Amino acid sequence: MTHILRAPLNGNTLQELNAGDEVLVQGTVYAARDAAHQKMIAALEANGELPFDIDGQIIYYVGPCPASPGRIIGSAGPTTSSRMDAYTPALLQRGLKAMIGKGDRSLQVIEAMKKHGAVYLATVGGAGVYLAQKIKAVETVAYPELGPEALLKMEFEDFPCIVAIDVRGKSVYLTPDI
Repeated sequence: MTHILRAPLNGNTLQELNAGDEVLVQGTVYAARDAAHQKMIAALEANGELPFDIDGQIIYYVGPCPASPGRIIGSAGPTTSSRMDAYTPALLQRGLKAMIGKGDRSLQVIEAMKKHGAVYLATVGGAGVYLAQKIKAVETVAYPELGPEALLKMEFEDFPCIVAIDVRGKSVYLTPDI
């Protein structure tokens, strides 16, 4: 069964998901990589605010390629999620509900996910051109000086993922029978 996740997320939607489930993400998703995460944490430490309302949101770990003529976005494959592990617990505490990337997460992030009721979604690395077709709009929200690593607002339509780690901490990376 494939679940539809409509971003931003609310209610008990995530409780229904189990590690290994297929999902299609629709709606508003924010995109950020290492440099944007560093700036977001610095903003939280400086004034307690982020450049967007993170409550119920999804962050996609991506630094898309420039768009070719006639395209909204270039190749938009996931980056390695563990690069954001140092920043993730603070964002989960403020209401982040899902992250999309590739690769496993640290035990610290998994514990924070369990505490705050969040999930980690994985999508296919190496499929950036295909995934870009599922992104229907892109807007820079903050940190334009970072180029492709700026904080972006994206509109997703049927963006394919699997639940890599569910709200209970069950992980496809740690459970070989999923």
